[in-house]
Amino acid sequence: MQGYTAQSDDYLKRLRRIEGQVRGLQRLIDEDTYCIDVLTQIAAVNKALHSVAVGLLHEHLEHCVSEAAAKGGAEASAKVTEATAAVERLLKS
Repeated sequence: MQGYTAQSDDYLKRLRRIEGQVRGLQRLIDEDTYCIDVLTQIAAVNKALHSVAVGLLHEHLEHCVSEAAAKGGAEASAKVTEATAAVERLLKS
């Protein structure tokens, strides 16, 4: 079971909302909307995606990493390395 399974409905709802925002961006471009207004909406989509990513990361740390840490050994080290790489990818985006 994945750490986010209990909240998967919430994540799906948020992602569908983001999908709607992206469709709205397409409409703004199609309607030749003022650049700054489009950029503002792009920033909102980015913030929403980051929010989902941080939530998933939290779930991963809370469930997968903490369980592996309790067991110790190579699995714990691997999960910490995996989480660190995920944080690094988020910081680059």
